[in-house]
Formats: sequence, C-alpha cells, structure tokens
Amino acid sequence: VVVLMSLFYLLTVQPSKRFLRSARPRHNSLKIVGSVIFPVKVYVKLNHNSPRILCLTNHLRNLELIDPIFQWNGPRGGLSSEKSSVQISPTGTLILRHFNLSGVYTCSIVYKLTAMQPDKNLVIKYLIYAYSDPKNYYEFTARYHAAPCNSSHNTSFEKALLQILSKLVAEISCEVTLIKSECHHIKMQRGGLQNEIFFTFSVASLDRENHNRLCQQSSCDASHRLNKAKHLIERFFKQQVEVSRKSSEPLPQIYYIEGTLQTVWVDHCYPGYGMNAQIHPDCPECCVICSPGSYNPSNGIHCLRCDSSLIYGATKC
Repeated sequence: VVVLMSLFYLLTVQPSKRFLRSARPRHNSLKIVGSVIFPVKVYVKLNHNSPRILCLTNHLRNLELIDPIFQWNGPRGGLSSEKSSVQISPTGTLILRHFNLSGVYTCSIVYKLTAMQPDKNLVIKYLIYAYSDPKNYYEFTARYHAAPCNSSHNTSFEKALLQILSKLVAEISCEVTLIKSECHHIKMQRGGLQNEIFFTFSVASLDRENHNRLCQQSSCDASHRLNKAKHLIERFFKQQVEVSRKSSEPLPQIYYIEGTLQTVWVDHCYPGYGMNAQIHPDCPECCVICSPGSYNPSNGIHCLRCDSSLIYGATKC
C-alpha cells in the first residue's frame, strides 16, 4: 500500500490524443419537411427541443396556399399550443419542447390553390424518435500476486487501490467503479500454486453540468477527461513495475503482475434505448429509443427483438 501511495503522488495529468465519437444526427437543417410517399424520421435529443417540423411537403412549400388549416396529432391525440410542451405557429410549424414522447405524429392540412377550387386535404406523417448520446467508459482488468485468498490483507489492499485510483481521476471529474474482484489459485508452469487477485473496474466521466467547477472550457469535455483518466491509470500501473525493478528489497506479498493490465472501450445505452445504423442511418451513433417490437433491458447497445412489446422505450419483454 505504501508503494501505491508513493506512485500516486508521482503522477501528473497529461493530454491524450484519442477523441471519442459524438452521437449527433447528420442533418443540420433547422426545418424538417414532410413527404406524402413515406413517413419522415426525426431525431430529437431527449428532454431538448425539436427542430421546426413543417406541415408541408417540398412541393407545397413552393406554392401559394389559400386559407390553409393545419391540425397536428401526436401519440396521445390532438396537439395545440395550449400545452407548454408544444408550440405550433400560424403556418403549422411544430416545435416540441423538452421532448420525451416518441411515436407517430401526423399533420393534416386543408387548403386551396385557387379561390374557385374545392378544398384539398393532405396528411403528412412523421416518426419522431427521442435519442441520447451513448454513455462510454473504459473497463480495466489487472492481476495482482496476492496473500492467501481468505486473508484480510487482500481486502485492505483492494480498498487502498480503489481509493488511490479514485483520487487519481477525481480532479478531472471521472470516477472509478469496482466491477468485480476475485482471488484464484493459479498453478504456475513448472511450479507450484500461487494466489492472484483479478481486478475488474471501470472508469467513466461524470456529468459536466454537475462538476464544471473542476475544469475549464475544453477540459470539461467528457471525452477529453476520460482519456486523461485512462492515461493516468496506465501510467500508474507502469510505474508500479518500474518501482519494483529499481528496488533492491524483496517483492511484497501483494504486487502488480507486469503485463496483465488490459483496457476495453465500452459503449452502452440506457435501458429502453439502443444503436442501429441500419434502422436509423441519419443517427447511426445515437442511442435511439427502442421502437415497438423491441426492447433493451440493460445498459447494452442494441434493442432486442420482442414481438409482444407494443410501446416505445420498452425495458422488458
């Protein structure tokens, strides 16, 4: 533990060159136009405002319409600007505020092209999906030579290691979470048995909004902070090896086994959301709400098929 504490104070934050993917819809248009041929898909970030969704097609957008009447309907019936979550302009443009209700939205427009013509009626359908950015983290595994598996020394060491790793990344608004810690008896090649602890832990960036006092401007970016944390932790384990090599003292009972640190990049979506570039090509790296007929019960990255699921965002089948 003393060696670990010494290594902790030797480390400093260094920049990282790896950049994480950012999930954003590909269209940058502020206005979404409908179609009478197929439903138009619209992606709205969860709890944010939608773009302006027009009750028009490209063809109608270029025409003069006489006495147009617009009526919007959502998954729960008619929409009107009387609701704080809905804004409809006199020209039928819809904005959904603090969006969280995915589903089919339709707009019917009644209009004339000339004063003498009869009314024309057109129904435009939109499929509006809530999405969120994926939650990313690094998963680390490392092995330590250990005391006997029932020894309290292993438990004390585990607590000390997690405290040090947590302090190492706390100032850059990241957190370390222990996933599992297992002690095993290992039969060595041409040797006897030894005890080893298998540590698995994750490192994730905390929400910037809640920790912005700890960082400034670009350094608050989640990907920037997460990669700094990865770099710090890798250096920490590397320096454990260097200290052991330089020391003339015998190895302690519990020590890091060189070369066992492994890092895996993990994407995951919140329950009820998943990634699917084939179904959602305009939002391929978004965690899009699961459509009816699918569900995601855990923090996986895909919506699984479920024929009995009839709602958006199902977390069970």
